[in-house]
Amino acid sequence: MLLSRLFLPALCAAAALCACSPAADDDEPASTTAVTTTSSGGMAAGGAGGQAGAAVAGFGGAGGSGAGEELPLDGFGAIAGDCGVLSPVELTSPSPYIFENSIDFGSLPFDYTALSPGGQEVYDDGNLGGSSLHSEIFSYEVLYRCELALLLKTEGEIAYQDAGGAKTDLLVSVDELQTGVSVTRAYQYPPSEPYTVADALALLEDKLAGVLESSANVAPADGWPKQILHILAYADEHASSIAQAYLQVAPAIQADTIVLVTVTHGEDEFVY
Repeated sequence: MLLSRLFLPALCAAAALCACSPAADDDEPASTTAVTTTSSGGMAAGGAGGQAGAAVAGFGGAGGSGAGEELPLDGFGAIAGDCGVLSPVELTSPSPYIFENSIDFGSLPFDYTALSPGGQEVYDDGNLGGSSLHSEIFSYEVLYRCELALLLKTEGEIAYQDAGGAKTDLLVSVDELQTGVSVTRAYQYPPSEPYTVADALALLEDKLAGVLESSANVAPADGWPKQILHILAYADEHASSIAQAYLQVAPAIQADTIVLVTVTHGEDEFVY
């Protein structure tokens, strides 16, 4: 199982126990978060008042879906980093988690025939508008190849209580648990412009709030115990800004969402 280094570079001083302080708000003092090891082998953060914070990948996530499989599975693009880290513990826990991996397309152009059957179905079904189809395809590809996720429904097939309300992008099964997947991209134009912590914080707060709204709106038959917010990041610097910004997100917005950041490398323009 491939595992990345700690996903909060230069923010924590020790591996087993450290203090990470989010940036202070003008009206509130900065809080202190203690990071301790969890039984699943990842890192869990407990905030003030004993509320659980995010489990941070990097010291061995739970060996979930990948048991008995050599992960990542073969496919289009080389995957490295956190893989095989989702188990029923992470998928049902009331705590948030954050993981990081990467996919490198090298010099290969987009190739429909190299996708998994599920990835091809996402392509064939399309989405509900916008330019995000390829990011949804490779969100599924990463989850399939790393977590053995099975595609249950694409964006237009998921049923909701309010058809005009908040929606998510994919419905998958991981370890036989229905899981919603909301997909977004950490990217701006022109790509040479810095992707700041403020940019990342705005993205996280918006998309994590949307996860809570779509989870409340989904029809019971398609419901899930938990959602994944899957962020495809244009470069390592973008992922670093996301990691730093995540520390500033209010626990109520972090909720129980799993955040997966996948950095794309190589000829990745089709994703953005």
